[in-house]
Amino acid sequence: MPAIGLPALGLWMGVASVVFGVIVMIFPKILNYLVGIYLIIIGLMAIIGYLR
Repeated sequence: MPAIGLPALGLWMGVASVVFGVIVMIFPKILNYLVGIYLIIIGLMAIIGYLR
């Protein structure tokens, strides 16, 4: 399985940011959960990228 390149990673982070931004605009109380999930995903991706 090929590693995700930097441009593809940037695309996914951009899409995730837009989606999370729209959700926060609609449901402002869900912000804490979305930030937590986002940070966990970014952290896991960084760890996996480092270990490869």
